[in-house]
Amino acid sequence: MAKIPGLSFSLKRAVGISGLKTKIALATGIPTTKQGLERKIGGMILKGLTGKKRR
Repeated sequence: MAKIPGLSFSLKRAVGISGLKTKIALATGIPTTKQGLERKIGGMILKGLTGKKRR
């Protein structure tokens, strides 16, 4: 079976999981991605150590 270029299907998007995760992240201020969570924790650590907010 040949793939059609530019056409993809995501079960998570079709079911609505991606949108729900986005709404939760916006409402709580806590990122749901691994990279976003690491950045948030790193920023909190730096702020705690230096007392300054990171740019």
